[in-house]
Amino acid sequence: MAESIAGRLTREFQEVIPDVRPDETSLLLIRHGETRWNQEGRVQGWCDSPLTAAGIAQAHLLAARLAHERPDRLYASDLGRARATAAPIGARLGLAVEIDARLRERAYGVLEGRTWAEAEQLHPEAYARVAARDPGFVVPGGESAQAFHARVVEALERIAAAHRGRRVAVVVHGGVLGIVFRYASGLPLDAPRTYTLANASVNYLRHDGRRLAIERWGDVAHLATERESAR
Repeated sequence: MAESIAGRLTREFQEVIPDVRPDETSLLLIRHGETRWNQEGRVQGWCDSPLTAAGIAQAHLLAARLAHERPDRLYASDLGRARATAAPIGARLGLAVEIDARLRERAYGVLEGRTWAEAEQLHPEAYARVAARDPGFVVPGGESAQAFHARVVEALERIAAAHRGRRVAVVVHGGVLGIVFRYASGLPLDAPRTYTLANASVNYLRHDGRRLAIERWGDVAHLATERESAR
């Protein structure tokens, strides 16, 4: 069913995609499809959870959408949920999936695999510091928001610099998208969240060689077909 839906979706996306200027890089940042732990509300971090049936369908819908966007390169985090989302995209577009471990989700250490309610009960101090968005707090067995920010920004800056004049798709995680939104918007790490982080969303950014700018955020128009098929 995912393939037939994806075929219809491809026909529906007929808007003209502008060329990328030679001095800029177009970045399409994509959150992975829904996982079992997403359904259960568990902290994933560096641990992994398989895509659900809905998540697999989302990956095929993303592939159909990106066939129209025509990215030149395809990157993904090395975690399984990102690679599983990127695989049908790469297959449909004829692109190799370039793996970059710096694009991983934040390492949440002792909190991983727990629901937030379990995390609060079992590790109250760590839970409180994370919930308060303490930028320097290192989760036991994990990393701080500051360290997470540094590696994500380094990875994206390098990708942007390496592909001037190109359109690049990057399959990442909700936390990575949060870092990117804050970085592009000039928001501190401890500011309240004001943005969406939907599974299988496409987030459009442009790097002009000096700064990263958001063009469109949280686009899930391609998932409308999935929702219609579930009715």
